[in-house]
Amino acid sequence: MSEVKLASLMELETIEYGIYRAQSWDLGFRALFGGQVLGQALTAAYKTVETGRFAHSFHSYFLLPGDAKKQVVYDVEVVRDGNSFCTRRVKAVQDGRTIFYMTASFQREEQGMEHQFATMPDVLPPEKVTSDITFYEANFDKLARPMREALSYHRPVDIRTIDAVNAFSAKKRDPQRYIWLRARETMSGSETLNQAALAYASDYHFLSTSLQPHGVSVSDRDLRIATIDHAMWFHKPVNFNEWLLYVTESPFSGNARGIVKGQIFNQRGELIASTMQEGLMRKV
Repeated sequence: MSEVKLASLMELETIEYGIYRAQSWDLGFRALFGGQVLGQALTAAYKTVETGRFAHSFHSYFLLPGDAKKQVVYDVEVVRDGNSFCTRRVKAVQDGRTIFYMTASFQREEQGMEHQFATMPDVLPPEKVTSDITFYEANFDKLARPMREALSYHRPVDIRTIDAVNAFSAKKRDPQRYIWLRARETMSGSETLNQAALAYASDYHFLSTSLQPHGVSVSDRDLRIATIDHAMWFHKPVNFNEWLLYVTESPFSGNARGIVKGQIFNQRGELIASTMQEGLMRKV
């Protein structure tokens, strides 16, 4: 198989204005990877927004499991176009059913009061952390068949989890995780593509942070885990060619749900983006 490019996943076919179709990647999960829908929905919304505006936030709900073997159609509604802000609502559809909704807000760049009350943790640099894909390649025979077949689709984002726990064993630990990530390919300078790529990557290893205090592995066959909602705020321009540190922690889980919050820093310690996600965590 030729090298898989993340940028190609964000290339949407225009059916007509406001309606777009996209390919899907099968990552070997039970359902379509949520990060794909996040990135593609944001890209679809951008296609209806005039040049000079950038996405500052989106809020989304995952309504039904998507089918990774089928394409996804994105239907964009123009909710509002104001002088400074504009809003889009994006519906993702498969087989005539709505599987996902996103509301995204865009803004013109402007000067304003600025502060950062968030400190980047002092962690090992990415050069001293082993890439997650290296671990999976070394344990190829332990992977489920769908995951083995899909491994090439996990390579476009170089993910390096600090102090990673063996994915095939359960160990109780605090609900906090540090992850370095960046694109393996060279991303263009397009803010649209870089934001979409980061939205895609923001769903990796996110909800599973809530599992850590319970000593439950994501590979547990009795576990059902699925994203319910996902929100993201972009604070500064995204350059996904650079290493970014994804700091995630889960303040609470209960009632078969876990919530996780994330902060994404560049290597200069600047807070680039923030995330929140709630999801289902159920043992059957």
